[in-house]
Amino acid sequence: MKKFYFKLSRCTFGVLLGLFCATPLLAQTGKTVTGTVKELQVPLVGVMVKEEGTNNSTFTDDNGNYSLILEHDDAKLIFEQLDFPIREEEVLNRSVINVRFTKEEEGIQLKDVVINAGYYAVKDKERTGSIARVTAKEIENQPVNNVLSAIQGRVAGVSIVQNSGNAGGGYDIQIRGRNSLRREGNEPLYIVDGVPFGSGNTTSVGLSSGILPYGESNPLNFLNPKEIESIEILKDADATAIYGSRGANGVVLITTKKGKSGKLNITYSSDYTVGKVMNRLRLMNTSDYLAMRRTAFENDGIKTYPTNAYDINGAWDENSSTNWFNELVGHISSKSNNQLSINAASDQFQFLMSIGHFEATTVYPEPFRLKKTTALISLNYTAPNQRFSIGYKGNLSRSVNKLPSTDLFSSVISLAPNAPNLYNEQGELNWQNNTFVNPLASLRSYYTSNGDMMNHAILNSIQLIKGLSLVNNIGIYYSQSIENRVSPSTIYNPNYNYGSERSNVLRYDQKVMSYNIEPRLEYNKSINQHHFTNLVGLTFQHRQTNGLGISASNFLSNSLLNDLSSASVKTISAQPIIDYTYQSVYGRFGYNYQSKYFINLTGRRDGSSRFGQNFKYGNFGAIGAAWIFSKENFLNESSWLSFGKIRGSYGITGNDLIGDYQYLDTYITKARTYDQVTGLEPNSLYNPNFSWEKNKKLEFALDLSFFRDRIGFSLAWYRNVSGNQLVGIPLPGTTGFSSIQSNLPAKVENKGIEIELSAKPLQNAIQWKSSLNLSFPQNKLVSFPDLEGSTYANTYVIGQPITVKKLYEWKGIDPITGLHTFKDFNQDGKINTEDKQVIKNVGVKWFGGWSNQVQYKNVGLDVLFQFVKQNSINYIAQSFIPGSLTNQPIEFLDAYSPNNPSANYQRYSTGSQTLASQAYNNFKQSDQSVSDGSYIRLKNISISYQFKIANTSSLKLFLNGQNLWTLTNYFGADPEFVLSGYLPPLKEYTLGLQLNF
Repeated sequence: MKKFYFKLSRCTFGVLLGLFCATPLLAQTGKTVTGTVKELQVPLVGVMVKEEGTNNSTFTDDNGNYSLILEHDDAKLIFEQLDFPIREEEVLNRSVINVRFTKEEEGIQLKDVVINAGYYAVKDKERTGSIARVTAKEIENQPVNNVLSAIQGRVAGVSIVQNSGNAGGGYDIQIRGRNSLRREGNEPLYIVDGVPFGSGNTTSVGLSSGILPYGESNPLNFLNPKEIESIEILKDADATAIYGSRGANGVVLITTKKGKSGKLNITYSSDYTVGKVMNRLRLMNTSDYLAMRRTAFENDGIKTYPTNAYDINGAWDENSSTNWFNELVGHISSKSNNQLSINAASDQFQFLMSIGHFEATTVYPEPFRLKKTTALISLNYTAPNQRFSIGYKGNLSRSVNKLPSTDLFSSVISLAPNAPNLYNEQGELNWQNNTFVNPLASLRSYYTSNGDMMNHAILNSIQLIKGLSLVNNIGIYYSQSIENRVSPSTIYNPNYNYGSERSNVLRYDQKVMSYNIEPRLEYNKSINQHHFTNLVGLTFQHRQTNGLGISASNFLSNSLLNDLSSASVKTISAQPIIDYTYQSVYGRFGYNYQSKYFINLTGRRDGSSRFGQNFKYGNFGAIGAAWIFSKENFLNESSWLSFGKIRGSYGITGNDLIGDYQYLDTYITKARTYDQVTGLEPNSLYNPNFSWEKNKKLEFALDLSFFRDRIGFSLAWYRNVSGNQLVGIPLPGTTGFSSIQSNLPAKVENKGIEIELSAKPLQNAIQWKSSLNLSFPQNKLVSFPDLEGSTYANTYVIGQPITVKKLYEWKGIDPITGLHTFKDFNQDGKINTEDKQVIKNVGVKWFGGWSNQVQYKNVGLDVLFQFVKQNSINYIAQSFIPGSLTNQPIEFLDAYSPNNPSANYQRYSTGSQTLASQAYNNFKQSDQSVSDGSYIRLKNISISYQFKIANTSSLKLFLNGQNLWTLTNYFGADPEFVLSGYLPPLKEYTLGLQLNF
């Protein structure tokens, strides 16, 4: 497959070269059109004048004048200025075309932006809820595999962390904080084209946890970011309450592309990416490392090096020095992304078909690869009388991912710098006389995940009478995955003479089938200046999940590991079919007067099969209101205020993100038999009395824009209180179960401030748009009755965030023993759990992003900075004792010795001395294991050039960089994701093109 990548990249660059050579074909042959563009009598500077269907364009000068040589005699001119709607003018026989914009048109284009709110659409400036929007233009500037990477740093109140540098990994997304005490209970609801998408983890934790942190893969990995038109994120009660019990953690609405009006259009895009690991850890060299090791043995009173101290007892070359970062994860990864779409439309019919293929390799020495093929079909029809419409969207995806079963990044950190070479003189894996566990052998054990996904959506609307329409949304979601973790006997030292009987394969198959039917009535009515927008509807969703796990070992041959029937030992664990049913009735009633005063009422009654008979149904709702005060007479003629609105909302949403059937007394079969009879055993302890987790949301916001919308400002304050927490109550081991599902009377509060600023500093030949978002979240556990007597006493603290750590207080180095010391809070003469009294929050304090878009003629520049202020778990928490047979960061050179009594780290020890080991283990659980993890990152920069070539409408070339630069003081590999031993996000460079025919 390496040849494929070479050919692809060579082909891409060949196409680019050919296109550059074709630039002489840009000659213009038409007539010249001149004119002036004004607002009333004032010349407008920087208005783009463009010939439709081409990239032939110019800008008005300081006097509002322009001159353009046409490429076609039958041309149409497009006049674009951000403060006004687009104006189109047929040239016909004219050589002079003057355009005059009026005061009434000013800003109307921005005000009429329509946002998808799920069951309804709303003009951006008339919404009462908090809805953030990311468009296709912002997404396509970042060639990523998962669209969540493209919106990092772009949306206020939305924190996104990429958990792995490997393609196919997981993401942690939090919309206005962490509401639930359960990690899995904080997932937002994903809706793709009106269909509830798979949420939560899409992999088997037991198979993938060695390579993917937490064993997680995000469901949006199935989607192709290039096929997405927009993403709306619903945050407050007014926006999310219509989703009832599923909206507690926010809603992510994804709308894929559809056919657009105009002539037949074919678009082809191709890009090629190379990447490498960002690593901030600087490790000891051989000289420093061996000095540390010798000192450790001396400190432990060991004069003769033991036989397993290979690094200093002569078994390994003490003059050798290997950069394990370069050897194991220092290779260059690559990605290729090719996309072809066809768009056609008429007045009644729109059609779009798109096919994409994506491939990605890794930074590991062996050829691991992800392949993903996607397809999108969109069909829309509207009757000539506009009273009937029907649309269909189908998203298809197939992916094949192969990764090592264990991440080599842990070996990068731990291997001694004088460890033996990976290969011997014969080119085979080196085991150095049975003294070296070769990390490359672990690459022979691999993890595969093959997945298919289909998402079908049908939306039809019938106007029954004037103002009243019947709308029906039907969705079908299907996914299946086959995961394997293959561990052949060849991962072991061949001198052990292990055969295929030591090989084993773990396999897990899962199928998910879901459908939803959502009919609703929409009624819109205007009476003079009173406007009503109402809807009522029903939701029915059913999802079925079926899983099968197989463990196979003792194979006849390693060549038969893909044939599980060749294993003589097999254990099958069939997951019972799980049915989830969800039913709802909902309504939303909106009223506005003079398009100035707005009020919306939303209600929903949900029923979920995850609760017992007496608790199946829950009621949820919200009220939202807004006042556009800039339309008042005393401000209507303001020369400086373009728009002003105050809005607020309050409501209750819910959460049913728990396992199925936990209210039932369920049993499962086991492979073990007694007297040839298969028995049953309890699957879990059941509780029929737990009920809905509920989230009360309150928000007040102010939206402003100034000077013809050239400056925008938004300020929002929110408070969410989540109660009746659904958790698994830990149980003692004597019960035979680890936990039981129940409600805790605990309350978690999330409140914060979100600030958004936007500006258009330049609007002439150079157009510059800038936007800044800042979020200041605060999380705390408000109440928890009998916390001290519960099993959560050492986990949470009332009045503190739920992300706190209870730690030892480090007091420094004992000048006599040279070991770490800690404060004995209860003064009982020993350090134990009761002395963990220091509270450290490892959550985010504030975060945001700064985006800039600059356009000069056909050249575009997009820059995005992401910044996070946080405390994080650092390297210390997951480190080995300095002096053991593992390398260490250079910071650990500052270790205690008689010559360095003020050191930050205890004396070196091999770990064989109990007191030294205990002291260091306590140090790993002390306040020193949490430190500043803040960072500023150049998340994305994109430079593009767009021009016309013969026989095409346009060509865009772009160069993109992702994660190019990071400023941080974090002690660890990367500040974004701090779990040690896993590959952090990569630094990437992309070259690509987009052709429009």
